[in-house]
Amino acid sequence: MTATHTTTADSARSGLRFIIIGAGMSGILSAIKLREAGLDFTIYEKADRLGGTWRENTYAGITCDVPSHFYSFSFALNPDWSRQFSPGAEIQAYFEDVAHRYKIDEDIQYGKAVTGAAFENGRWQIELADGSTDVGDFLIAATGVLHHPAYPAIEGLDEFEGAAFHSARWDHDVSLAGKRVGLIGTGSSAIQITSAVIDEVQRLSVFQRTAQWVMPVPNSDFSDEERAAFRRNPESMQKLRDEVNRSFTEGFANVLGDAESPVMHAIHDACVANLENSVKDPGLREKLRPNYRAACKRLIMSGDFYDAIQRPNASLVTEGIERVEKSGLRTRDGKLHELDVLILATGFRVDQFVRPMNVTGRGGVVLDELWKGGPFAYMAIMVPEFPNLFMLNGPNSPVGNFSLIEVAELQFQYVMRMVDQVRSGSCRAISPSREAMERFDIERRKAAETTIWNTGCNSWYLDARGLPTAWPFTFDRFRKEMGRPRFDDHDMR
Repeated sequence: MTATHTTTADSARSGLRFIIIGAGMSGILSAIKLREAGLDFTIYEKADRLGGTWRENTYAGITCDVPSHFYSFSFALNPDWSRQFSPGAEIQAYFEDVAHRYKIDEDIQYGKAVTGAAFENGRWQIELADGSTDVGDFLIAATGVLHHPAYPAIEGLDEFEGAAFHSARWDHDVSLAGKRVGLIGTGSSAIQITSAVIDEVQRLSVFQRTAQWVMPVPNSDFSDEERAAFRRNPESMQKLRDEVNRSFTEGFANVLGDAESPVMHAIHDACVANLENSVKDPGLREKLRPNYRAACKRLIMSGDFYDAIQRPNASLVTEGIERVEKSGLRTRDGKLHELDVLILATGFRVDQFVRPMNVTGRGGVVLDELWKGGPFAYMAIMVPEFPNLFMLNGPNSPVGNFSLIEVAELQFQYVMRMVDQVRSGSCRAISPSREAMERFDIERRKAAETTIWNTGCNSWYLDARGLPTAWPFTFDRFRKEMGRPRFDDHDMR
């Protein structure tokens, strides 16, 4: 962040006001940093609690696949993480604690869904579902990525007479003990659910649409002694975070753009070895073997999935699903798999971002129309003709096996450098030029062709034309771009 931030009194005189949409990780971060800069803001949250992804997702076994001390705010390290990879409930509690400690929870207006935003007369006019309105100079969309569940198009889904729910809408009133459970999907959520419920269900039928590579990462506990040492010596937490960050950047994030790098081949070999060494039955092993490169889809981190899927009460079903019937799922081989509970671990609509809000920019430009061919953003944050609108973890951001907290912190530094242009009097509204957006998008698309995500799999990283949408350059470049904005690429008025 630049060192030229004004005081609260300066902010009041300037009259600048921020509206933050969403009280998840990015919204909490934005509020804390704006408070530190002495700027006025309000957070609108559609739900009755903060937390975003970690409020929405409470399924059995939910765990972050980024190491705990790296998936933490850099300014609020936590000595009390229980495990190397944090369970969802701990992350939710962590965000609630941070919001309370930094006194931004009192600035959140809950149950306030923003339905529309329009840039008119140099300011953002906001409409809410309850009919109320608000006005701000800057709009921060901290709306997240994994919050619109994707439901499979399977015939008869509404005919099932047992309990059925999406993994992101977990029904805690439904006991799985002794039940015949069907689980559709084998992504991160499904893998974690499998390991978590296998010991309590009578039978678990995992309906696999696509096999997944699994990286063998054990999730060990932090001992009482380790946590006490973190509390006594906070510098040791920072050292651990820095080590994880460096290892992650050099050993993964910087090489995703080069599918043929030795590191990417080593990751693939490690996943192959894990499959070969962990799954005894040759038939099951081949069912679990993907036909694409490791990390082409989001890499699965698990130290116990292969053990769980080999239990006597587990079955992996690779026949396609024909339809859902009253008593279960019928596969294309004609077999009826009788079930008591059906869980849909079928992911999210990751192309929504700020939508379904109606967002209108300068001159009546409608964001939904602009994004007809797929979402895009200059430097993954801003869109031409939408002045003073900033998206955190928006289109083309580094996503997947990344710490989205670090991504959001870097992006917010960029946002504040844009804001400083307004605060200094250089302009009142700032947005990337159409030419800069086109130039960036051409470069991004070309770079995407050589990424590991473009090596022959179908994943949520791909747009409608089959090209990866995530940040295709090195993570070092992302840090550099966030720290040194190209102001010449912007339209300042």
